[in-house]
Amino acid sequence: MRAVATIFRRELAGYFATPLAYVFIVIFLVMAGMLTFFVGNFFGRGQADLEPFFAFHPWLYLVLIPALSMRLWAEERRSGTIELFLTLPIRTTEAVAGKFLAAWCFAGIALSLTFPFWITVNILGRPDNGVIAASYLASWLMAGAMLAVGACVSAVTKNQVIAFVVTAALVFLFTAAGAPAVLGALSGWAPQWLLDASVQMSFAGHFSAITRGVVDLRDVFYFVSVMVAFLFANAILIDLEKAE
Repeated sequence: MRAVATIFRRELAGYFATPLAYVFIVIFLVMAGMLTFFVGNFFGRGQADLEPFFAFHPWLYLVLIPALSMRLWAEERRSGTIELFLTLPIRTTEAVAGKFLAAWCFAGIALSLTFPFWITVNILGRPDNGVIAASYLASWLMAGAMLAVGACVSAVTKNQVIAFVVTAALVFLFTAAGAPAVLGALSGWAPQWLLDASVQMSFAGHFSAITRGVVDLRDVFYFVSVMVAFLFANAILIDLEKAE
């Protein structure tokens, strides 16, 4: 854990050592505000809740999370520092965990800076704060799952643009898997097990379930399982790089 903590601090400090962190946070806050107030019609709905705010998170993350994850390993591979990094007295799993936790923590910091939305809705009415807290948890878990996918993709390429595009495509598939349009396209010919699997794979489906205010352990387990699976694959890919 000491090695993981060291890498975590190094990586997290690295985000704020460049303009990347501030650009990401500003873009996230601005886009979240625009989608909530203008597209989601926050004031026009006349309801004291944050449903318009959280409803766009899967699609907002579809662009921003790949931009955050694309540099995790691709930059190390491009600059050649991955060889030096992997010669340190640390396990591959510790390096993968440290980098991922730093990125996930940074995403959590960006998400926590949206607290004025929560304050605003409490000033305007009496919202169910338990539902809002559950929605924040769901958003953070979904961001972690997407980051794990992006970290795995970033480990196989030196090009950050390729890492961004491939991660965005994979995350889109996971997000849209349970959408009515996808299920409608499959329902005519696909077997029932494929339809059920499509629903169970959906990031948006599990996210929406938690945002209703019920933190089902099955939804939490799904996001955690995606993180573990892709981080395990990430570690294997880095070990293959080390073997070369």
